[in-house]
Amino acid sequence: MTPEVATATDVDAVVALVESAFRGDSSRAGWTTEADLLDGRRTGPDEIGTILADPARRILVERDADGSLLACVVLRQDGAAAWLGMLAVRPGRQGDGIGRRMVEAAEAWVAANWQSARMRMTVIVQRTELIAWYERRGYRHTGETAPFYYGDARFGLPKRDDLSFVVLEKDLGESETG
Repeated sequence: MTPEVATATDVDAVVALVESAFRGDSSRAGWTTEADLLDGRRTGPDEIGTILADPARRILVERDADGSLLACVVLRQDGAAAWLGMLAVRPGRQGDGIGRRMVEAAEAWVAANWQSARMRMTVIVQRTELIAWYERRGYRHTGETAPFYYGDARFGLPKRDDLSFVVLEKDLGESETG
């Protein structure tokens, strides 16, 4: 897998991919759906454009043979650590190992380009299957938590009042366990 850094021409495709992987009925074709937890949007052109304009953030994309987006991930530089977020794989292709390869490519990219020693992320605490998936990739709970973005529709419309995030971290010198 050889992801490339997204450009402004990828904004609409990234938004469409992320929305299809996380929200609405289309997301139910894969296992990464948040449709039972949140309604509304997952991202929009405004957020993706802001990410692309920030020198401390990148979006890596992987294209299918026809050039359409197959997967993407957002990376943010933060000192010795990098943050991984918004990992999205086309719902019909989830389960093919694309997400795992995309995470590995993101880890290699931040180690090579930002010299990051650690990768961190937040995951909604109720997403136990996703947390377990990241744990099999070598990520561990830090003990840190973060509140959900209640009241900010840019991050979705919660269907429950108990959402929060756990922080996971991986030393990029470690290998995955499964």
